[in-house]
Amino acid sequence: MIKMKLIKSLLIISILLTAKMLTAQEQPYKLTLEDARNYALQHNKNLLNARDNLKISKEKVREVTAQGLPQVNGTVDYMTYFNYELNFSFGGGGDVTLPDFTQPPYDMGDQALFYAIMGMFGSSSGPIVMSDQLNANVQVSQLIFSGQYWAGLQTAKIARTLSEQNVTRTEQDVVENITNSYYNTLVTEQSLRILKENITDLETILEHTRNMFNTGIWEKVDVDQLRVTLNQLKNTQASVERYIQLNYNMMRFQLGVEPSAKIELAENLDQLLTKDIAAQAVLGGYDLTSNINYQMSESQTLLSKKQVSMQSWAYAPTIAGFYSYTEKILTTGFDMQPKNLVGVNMSVPIFSSGMRRAQLSQAKVNYDIAQRNQEMAMEQLELTERQLVFNYQSALENFNTQKENVDVAKSVFENFQNKYKQGLFSSVELTQANSNLLAAESNYISSVQSLLQAQTALDKLYNRF
Repeated sequence: MIKMKLIKSLLIISILLTAKMLTAQEQPYKLTLEDARNYALQHNKNLLNARDNLKISKEKVREVTAQGLPQVNGTVDYMTYFNYELNFSFGGGGDVTLPDFTQPPYDMGDQALFYAIMGMFGSSSGPIVMSDQLNANVQVSQLIFSGQYWAGLQTAKIARTLSEQNVTRTEQDVVENITNSYYNTLVTEQSLRILKENITDLETILEHTRNMFNTGIWEKVDVDQLRVTLNQLKNTQASVERYIQLNYNMMRFQLGVEPSAKIELAENLDQLLTKDIAAQAVLGGYDLTSNINYQMSESQTLLSKKQVSMQSWAYAPTIAGFYSYTEKILTTGFDMQPKNLVGVNMSVPIFSSGMRRAQLSQAKVNYDIAQRNQEMAMEQLELTERQLVFNYQSALENFNTQKENVDVAKSVFENFQNKYKQGLFSSVELTQANSNLLAAESNYISSVQSLLQAQTALDKLYNRF
């Protein structure tokens, strides 16, 4: 009985937890524009990749730095000679005639070596069995001088700087893209609301026209004309609804959320227009050398310059020192290798069949190209600023004009609508007035979108994100 109660309790808890998880999963992301930007900066996959590339660049600097620091390596060697017998014979096996160590070419070093060998063998001739050997070796090496090493280290640091700048540029791209997607979605939803309101008005007018037709005041053509216009608007509504879903799908991708996640926009178009128009910054007077694209071109030029330096150092020698200690765990009777060794190695490049010269020439050409690219980047930024300022000013003027046009078109339509109900205007004239109102509202929505996008482009250029 107790077991059954326990099972029921666990089942109830499991159901409640499952329901809670499902409810949590169904909770939408309710985002203001600032929330959307911050979320994208934390979860956008392209930005995460850029940050990981920065981590790789930092580790690359550590890797290159470590190449110039002390290196310690240990080895263990085991060798067997299969009891090979090493035979030495002095004087054909008879009496050994000692050399005259007082005359050249012998010296006291030769004398010491000769007696050491005689002492090892213990006789003038006979076999020596080569036993197994087991050695443990530790070697410490240190780079003393290498021009290419220092140039390579500086190059790695510049590459790290480029990765940092790429992260900044990617962040700006992410903010720009999510901002435009947010605006586009709001603009499209506003268009949908206008269409629905217009459809509702036309349905009311159509119903009134049918009643007037039934009483003989209006003709059937008036009813048909309104029906055609209404059907076209409904088709447009379906198309806009599908476009809204595409916008939300794009936002999900840019935010880095699941494709099935629900998103709600917490701000409307009027709120953003009030904020953005009220927060207009002074145009011009900006130092474009602080733009991230120019900074990246500058770093690329510096990187190419260091490549020239690194290839130039390829003609210089490389000097390294080392210390080696060998512990002889097992050894043979014929072992003349010392346990401690200290040495210096110098590698001098002599002849490479023109390879180094070709590499240096390539580096110089790449440096020239990078310098020109940097100059072009500055020129392009200056042209871009002028164009974006022009686009913004034109968009702002168009926005004000279209806003006024909507008010005028709405007033005209309402006037025609009232006179149509009184029988003073035909359905053709009313339909034309309705079309003019829709065109004015569509132009206004487009002007809003253009204004917001123009300001976003300027914000990115001026590093306002």
